Amino acid sequence: MTLELVFRDPVPATIPWADIENLFVVLGAQLAKGSGSWLRVKLNKVRAVFSRPHPKKITDKGAVNSVRRFLINAGVSNDGI
Repeated sequence: MTLELVFRDPVPATIPWADIENLFVVLGAQLAKGSGSWLRVKLNKVRAVFSRPHPKKITDKGAVNSVRRFLINAGVSNDGI
């Protein structure tokens, strides 16, 4: 499951970005497309902006860490859904 991968140590660099967007949706987040590759996400009153990876569709470790911090700030944990 994507949530488990996001919270895994060491941080994986093999998560498809589409899986992370789907995770946001499953968790009930509101997604808004920005210009270019930007994606605005709101979950539990916490907001973040992410840049979709391109040209590859795989999320790098830095972005996975950012997603993890966002989820923690929004009250989501590895055992949280």
